[in-house]
Amino acid sequence: MLIYKVFRASEFEAFRRNGTSAGAPVDLADGYIHMSTAEQLPETLSKHFANAEDLQLLAIDADTLTDCRWEPSRGGALFPHLYRTLEATDVIWSRPIALGPEGHDIGDLG
Repeated sequence: MLIYKVFRASEFEAFRRNGTSAGAPVDLADGYIHMSTAEQLPETLSKHFANAEDLQLLAIDADTLTDCRWEPSRGGALFPHLYRTLEATDVIWSRPIALGPEGHDIGDLG
């Protein structure tokens, strides 16, 4: 199962440069890296990244990810939380998220 991490441009550039990331400021504050399922991603984008440009979407295979816990968050839904740094080798693919007049377009997540 693919899960997703959204990075701002500067966070993604640091990740690419270092090959690892402890996450965005909110992840550092909470002690884990916040991720979303495909179903949760649109709400994550609208709630935490409304009108943000230059976002990057990373896809990660949850079945091979160590130290990932599914914990209740918004409305009691279980969200994937990573309790270690994200490594470049964890990422299946990444791509920019387009921002259009209707909001973020994540396209096909397959």
